[in-house]
Amino acid sequence: MGFPIMSPKEAAAMINNGDNLGFSGFTASGSPKVVPEALAERAEKEHEAGRPFKVNIFTGASTNNWADGALARANAIGIRTPYQNTPDLRKRINSHDAHYFDLHLSELAQKFRYGTYGELDYAIIEVAEVFDNGEVILGTGVGNVPTYVAHAKKVILELNAKLPKDMYGLHDIYMPLDPPHRREIPIYKPLDRIGSPVVKIDPSKIAAVVHSDRFDGIKGFSELDDTTLQIGANVCGFLIGELRKGRIPKGFLPIQSGVGNVANAVLFGLGDSNEIPQFEMYTEVVQDAVIELMKMGKCKGGSTCSLTLSDKAESEVLKNLDFFRDKLVLRPAEISNNPEVIRRLGVIAMNTALEADIFGNINSTHVVGTRMMNGIGGSGDFTRNGYLSIFSCPSVTKGGLISNIVPMASHIDHTEHSVDIIITDQGVADLRGKDPVQRAETIIENCANPIYRPLLREYLALGKGGQTPHTLEASLAFHTAFKATGDMRNVDWSAYGF
Repeated sequence: MGFPIMSPKEAAAMINNGDNLGFSGFTASGSPKVVPEALAERAEKEHEAGRPFKVNIFTGASTNNWADGALARANAIGIRTPYQNTPDLRKRINSHDAHYFDLHLSELAQKFRYGTYGELDYAIIEVAEVFDNGEVILGTGVGNVPTYVAHAKKVILELNAKLPKDMYGLHDIYMPLDPPHRREIPIYKPLDRIGSPVVKIDPSKIAAVVHSDRFDGIKGFSELDDTTLQIGANVCGFLIGELRKGRIPKGFLPIQSGVGNVANAVLFGLGDSNEIPQFEMYTEVVQDAVIELMKMGKCKGGSTCSLTLSDKAESEVLKNLDFFRDKLVLRPAEISNNPEVIRRLGVIAMNTALEADIFGNINSTHVVGTRMMNGIGGSGDFTRNGYLSIFSCPSVTKGGLISNIVPMASHIDHTEHSVDIIITDQGVADLRGKDPVQRAETIIENCANPIYRPLLREYLALGKGGQTPHTLEASLAFHTAFKATGDMRNVDWSAYGF
């Protein structure tokens, strides 16, 4: 290999204050680990010397504690997009120390190619192997790597010893032409392969190869509790009902599922159901539950952007690639989340909400309307284009102090037009074909927790007409009660003149 071998510190020394950086990966999977950590150490020294040092970071989705975490703690992030989930970075965003703009994950690559966000100084990419001709085998996450390496002035490669070279064949790297020259993306089944197993980089751009030896560091999900198990059971019950009614084809449809305990509960529920046939996934992340379903034979395979696996599950997959090779396809984000393909395949989209309002609008991102939690991620890509759009959440959190079904969502990421079904531990609200008042009645009776149903019914009764009978002066009463008293049940309608 004729490329310069550098330490993380030496590679980080090439990067300047204000540089635009493109990171590999999608979630923590495939994200760079040692160079960002060294860059954070450098930033701390620059700050101690009284010199400014911040970089702008473009990724596929979230990263990891070595990247977003370390750089946020060093206050070294200027601009950040399109998604994040690290507590330290969340604090910087909410205090305006870092400028974060939320974005649908399928959109970033094309916007970058058209120059929306300026030039890219460095792409920092984790790889399993690099060849002398500049071709690389990526790791467990793809994200926007093909666009970043094509447009970066220079590329830094993290060669991770934890990744076996026989990952060759897992990836399907395809870049569409840009408008107005784009043709159809020729994916007609989830596991179709249309691209290359490697990413091709101009060898003259490769400024450094840095060795690393770390798994992605993703923790296993906590044990499923009664609430998440009930949500999973309700989702499965709904899908079985749709199968029986013929509203889902007998052969089933591809599934997209977000990350987290609720998503895991749903997937395990599908695996346990005798009435759900074998299925495939067309999704943005594959997590531990999907690997188990593949081993069971319930999930035939999955197209994804990343293997968002715990270290234990990641190690198992990498040791058994002969079994998983024909069951997994790793794609760039603009393909895994592509609206055209999602619509063509008829994907069943299953995502989670922070809160839903009684008229069917969804808040996925902001706590009490103001504080960014993680970001919209790819939920909008799938929600707006799926065959079915399902959102799930617990009916209450914090022991009942917060109702996740509210009169008006304090922030809206997905409007009523994109939401077919809302499911909580209480039940299922099928919103299809219903007007706003009918939706409200259905959500209150089926999804709201019994301790909040009377308050929600009272709010709906306050309405004085109009198709969507909001009472604007009281529409955020649940949130204001929580901010004032710590308990949404302490709503006093008389304070609003009622």
